[in-house]
Amino acid sequence: MFIGRERELATLNKLYASDKFEFVVIYGRRRVGKTALITQFIEDKNAIYFMGVESNAKQNLENFSKSIIGYQTGIDTDTSFMSFQAALEHVFKLSEKERIILAIDEYPYVARSSKSLASTIQLLIDRYKDTSKLMLILCGSSMSYMEDHVLAYKAPLYGRRTAQLKIVPFDFDETCRYFQNFSDEDKALIYGIVGGTPQYLFQMDDRLSIEENIKNTFLNPTSALFEETENLLKQEVREPALYNAIISAIATGASRLSEISSKVGEDTNVCSAYVKNLVSLGIIQKETPYGEKASRKAIYSIEDNMFRFWYRFVPENNSIIARGAADLAYKRIEPHLSDYMGKVFEEICKQYLWKLMLAGKCPVNFSSLGRWWGNNPIEKKQEEIDILAQQDKNTALFGECKWTNEKVDLGVLESLIRRSKLFPYKKAHFYLFAKSGFTKRCMDKAAEIGNVTLVTYKDILQ
Repeated sequence: MFIGRERELATLNKLYASDKFEFVVIYGRRRVGKTALITQFIEDKNAIYFMGVESNAKQNLENFSKSIIGYQTGIDTDTSFMSFQAALEHVFKLSEKERIILAIDEYPYVARSSKSLASTIQLLIDRYKDTSKLMLILCGSSMSYMEDHVLAYKAPLYGRRTAQLKIVPFDFDETCRYFQNFSDEDKALIYGIVGGTPQYLFQMDDRLSIEENIKNTFLNPTSALFEETENLLKQEVREPALYNAIISAIATGASRLSEISSKVGEDTNVCSAYVKNLVSLGIIQKETPYGEKASRKAIYSIEDNMFRFWYRFVPENNSIIARGAADLAYKRIEPHLSDYMGKVFEEICKQYLWKLMLAGKCPVNFSSLGRWWGNNPIEKKQEEIDILAQQDKNTALFGECKWTNEKVDLGVLESLIRRSKLFPYKKAHFYLFAKSGFTKRCMDKAAEIGNVTLVTYKDILQ
């Protein structure tokens, strides 16, 4: 079942329709659906698809040769080209007569086994780009390799690509399309548990309860998801133990670089480089208070929901999970799920606001949004605002998100209005988001003020 990726497919089809040489770089973390996207795109087109393997140049060349000859003859053969240059030149010449797609998946495996491959591709692009109708796709899961050796300024292929697509996990709206049988609340919980990575979503069964899904995956030592965080780190980084320690430190409350370094027991400069890599992988995120650039205020949190859920609940229950006591482990996790979902709901609300703004339906025409925290000089205490978005120096949006079973009362609206006065905006619009709706007092006051929008979780789903 292929779902989503409409924009990516539209981009690829537009490039394909040009009928001239195109070179597209597709990259993104493992399990995010890159291969599925390519497969869907080339389904009804003349295409040579080749997936690199983590082996030597000889085996990759043999496999590449089979893909090319199989495309031409439909026959599986042991015949092999003498070199990658000979194989690639053959494809470039073929594409002078017809539109052909050449998709090399897991390109880093092939390039690492054949050090001159990038330079060879560069040479052939420069030689044939004006006469060829080839659409070349290089795809890779190693984010650092693709960014450093394909996209970077010093890379041999720099300046040759005509497009690049960074494939990211689905948003909440796209994730919901996977599941027909989950209740509305369960859809949010599933998004909070595994995020929008397609391969993780496939592990979830919407015929089962959330409890059963958690037990079958995160609380089951034999499941694919149980060891996924460890396996992904091993594939992406050289020192998974230190990366694991850093993510664990963040998951257990360390948010500033100094706190993370202290918990891990490494120098701040050392941790900084590792944290930067985790940010580029999309596992953790760096935040500063909205509108501020001061790095000393920067905090770090786990961005990927699957990592966030795993590190929040699995390590502390590892011993009982290993003994097969999934029921007991779940009983320990369940009381914390609502609190855990608070941050997830904030992200869902932000995505909702972006959709409104892009559709021209938001009263504030912002270009970015984020969270704000800082000192209240009047009351001499720390304050926090879930969502803040600025249109200009006079106009801003302030939002508060509540994932609770109780209806949101007037006090929440009054607190948000009070906090908004810490800023110099002359015009403010307030958004309250609630899982379970609002009290009559809150609704009456919102109607009286006029510049308040009340949004329930059900409104978001419509």
